[in-house]
Amino acid sequence: MLKTFSITDIGRKRRVNQDYVYSSERPVGNLPNLFLVADGMGGHNAGDYASRLTVETIVEQSARSAETNPVRILEEAVQTANALVRQRAGERPELRGMGTTVVAAVSMGGELYVANVGDSRLYVVNGREIRQITRDHSWVEEMVRRGGMGKEEARNHPDKNIITRAVGAEETIKIDFFQVLLQEGDIVLMCTDGLTNMLEDEEIRMILGGARDTVEKAQGLVKAANDRGGKDNISVVLIEFI
Repeated sequence: MLKTFSITDIGRKRRVNQDYVYSSERPVGNLPNLFLVADGMGGHNAGDYASRLTVETIVEQSARSAETNPVRILEEAVQTANALVRQRAGERPELRGMGTTVVAAVSMGGELYVANVGDSRLYVVNGREIRQITRDHSWVEEMVRRGGMGKEEARNHPDKNIITRAVGAEETIKIDFFQVLLQEGDIVLMCTDGLTNMLEDEEIRMILGGARDTVEKAQGLVKAANDRGGKDNISVVLIEFI
């Protein structure tokens, strides 16, 4: 059984919320459920348009898909969203250069199917550990993987927000897929970097472990990120397996 809650917050410094979230415990087409987090980029209102368009397109495409494999459904849906974001950006000068991260999750038969583009994240958290499942598509993360930079240096690097993959950036998008076996008591956290740039992973785990219910957990994460400075929009989707 799933217990879920989603929240998005403008933070303390931004004038526009360019994040967009979607959460459905009910079937979406052949998917038994669907959860999405997107963090848009682009001037004026282009970033919030890109994230909303991407999420809405993924939901619509998933609902229409005749596929039954969740990975194929998500692959098709994200590629469709990518083509549409690029098309709209080409049609309207004020949207030129827009793009968005996206992380998608589907829970099916005790497993979680995950798709990721960009640096929004998905974690699996329990009483013992917090595990980042997705890999950031960012310049500093590439440097860390090659051994050219330490994790602590990467966390505080001035270029940490430069991402190497985004929906809308290239004609054909490369999507990472992950499959995770879930156990009772696991919490899935999907979030934008407005949370993870403000809080260490272990702080996130402590907040999740110290709250009474799903709503309090999500609100506690947003409050902690804002208390730390709230430098960006903050979005959280929590999925608890009970």
